[in-house]
Amino acid sequence: MSKRLSNAFLILVFIILYAPIVFLIVYSFSAGDTMTAFHGFTWQHYRDLFNDSRMLAIVANTLLVALLSALIATLVGTLGSLGINRTTSRVTKESLLALNNVLMVSPDVIIGASFLIFFTMLKIPLGFVSVLLSHIAFEIPIVVLMVLPRLREMSSSMLDAAQDLGATTRQLLSHVIIPFISPGIFAGFFMALTYSLDDFAVTFFVTGNGFSTMSVEIYSRARQGINLEINALSGVMFLFSLLLVAGYYWIEQASSRRKQRKRRMAS
Repeated sequence: MSKRLSNAFLILVFIILYAPIVFLIVYSFSAGDTMTAFHGFTWQHYRDLFNDSRMLAIVANTLLVALLSALIATLVGTLGSLGINRTTSRVTKESLLALNNVLMVSPDVIIGASFLIFFTMLKIPLGFVSVLLSHIAFEIPIVVLMVLPRLREMSSSMLDAAQDLGATTRQLLSHVIIPFISPGIFAGFFMALTYSLDDFAVTFFVTGNGFSTMSVEIYSRARQGINLEINALSGVMFLFSLLLVAGYYWIEQASSRRKQRKRRMAS
């Protein structure tokens, strides 16, 4: 009975999570202009979306910011994780972790306002650069939280064995440490990419005239009234998200198969 209840609860949770998304996507194929009733199947809203040069430029801006910020945050976060993990002083390590987690627990509105004041003081124009720097800043703690547990799982005897065999620091990093923590690095990259694509509050504060992202643009258009082109964009982005998840799952499975082959060959 308890198993049935837990399954029913799980199904209910998934329904609550995905029902709004399904609702948006279904009406992206409606021939009408409102979501009060379904007026027949059409691809018109998707054609309007791909003919909307402004929206396509904003989608390109969003993807560019997300990819660049995720790559840079992954690099910096991985190096930061290596530095934190090598810190011998417990007080210093805990302090660094506390500072790293500040952006994770701080409200997005406070972070966005802080970045706005910071860029204004430095006279950095609001636009692509300000959005990119802000996204990198709040993505780095995410990467650290993904990579650091993998570093803690790594056995020191494995590093000692590599050093005994004459491995240099560079070889140790490239042939032992990075391959071992690669699942955490990939997880951090995909999490950073997702956070960048989803972010609204911080981006809303630091974006300027002439530059916008999808979240800010959708908010602006939604205030002017219902536009089913936004539904079509939601459908495209949902498909893109599914592809990201599938890609991450494929990478994880490929990494797991490689590790299993290495274990069999070693045994």
